[in-house]
Amino acid sequence: MHRYAKSKDTKAKLAPKQKISYEKEVDPALTVYATQSLNWLRKATFLMSAPKLSLCVEDTGYEIAFAGRSNAGKSSAINALTNQRQLARASKRPGRTQMLNFFSLGNPDQRLVDLPGYGYAAVPEEMKRVWQKELEHYLIERQSLQGLVLLMDIRHPLQHFDLMMLEWAYSRHLFVHILLTKADKLNRGPANKVLIEVKNHLKKMKLDFSIQLFSSLNKQGLEELASVMAGRLHFTLEQKTEDIDVSEIPEVSEKDIED
Repeated sequence: MHRYAKSKDTKAKLAPKQKISYEKEVDPALTVYATQSLNWLRKATFLMSAPKLSLCVEDTGYEIAFAGRSNAGKSSAINALTNQRQLARASKRPGRTQMLNFFSLGNPDQRLVDLPGYGYAAVPEEMKRVWQKELEHYLIERQSLQGLVLLMDIRHPLQHFDLMMLEWAYSRHLFVHILLTKADKLNRGPANKVLIEVKNHLKKMKLDFSIQLFSSLNKQGLEELASVMAGRLHFTLEQKTEDIDVSEIPEVSEKDIED
């Protein structure tokens, strides 16, 4: 062989390497369902507020309730999901949601429910006990309740009341989808680390609940959340929706991320 000739092995080593993609392929059918689910959730309208279970909407159909500490971002998540800034009233003062708030999704038998935040701030102890009692009644007795979206601030997950809610849901055989909210407050690496830690904790508790990262500020996780909720609320692609591009959802400012 000529002293300057390159062997086949050498040429192979010098050849530009092809970039290998490790991204998981997305099922087109799931993408369509996620988009249509978001379209459908835009139909949300306020139904009523009730201070106690006996005054709630008739216990028929299907509903999913949003639960979490009063500063976990419940109202902001509902507003982002439905693309309505003031559907669920957000407040800089935690604990403003003091009643069970019901929202219809174009059909009164398919509903979202905004539960009073727990771990209330700046309210009398007696009022805390009343809210706690009504929340417990709702979780135990409500037959139309299909499951919970449990919100936890990603910087402070699995607090005492969070664990209590998980235990209640497990005892009632309720589905739970956990949102680690305000994910934009952490970089990607630390956020994923918290996600893995919470998943491991749930595994130790033998709780087979789903979980995801979420941010109302930058719309992270909207499609995943919409798909999960639509499935539990028996939404089908046959239900009419108006097309929406997720990129067209208005940006949320820091001042909108409150309760």
